[in-house]
Amino acid sequence: MWYEILPGMAVMGVCLSIPGLSTLYMHRWCNGGKEKRIARYPFQWTLMERDRRISGVNKYYVSKAGQESVDLEKSGLKTSLKIKSSS
Repeated sequence: MWYEILPGMAVMGVCLSIPGLSTLYMHRWCNGGKEKRIARYPFQWTLMERDRRISGVNKYYVSKAGQESVDLEKSGLKTSLKIKSSS
């Protein structure tokens, strides 16, 4: 009957999903828990290059806690703004 094909389809489905899932987990393992970023457009590429430059270790996937943790002198960025501290 028609249901005799179900075990074969299940095996094929599992075999076809293994490459996609293994790639996902390998990228997470190699990139410190983050998925690999893909630059499909030039703007995305410039954002990845900016992240690589600002991280200070030449890797785009090293995260920073926020604006306070970015060393402006080291990354080559200069600013003339003075932020008022709220005391």
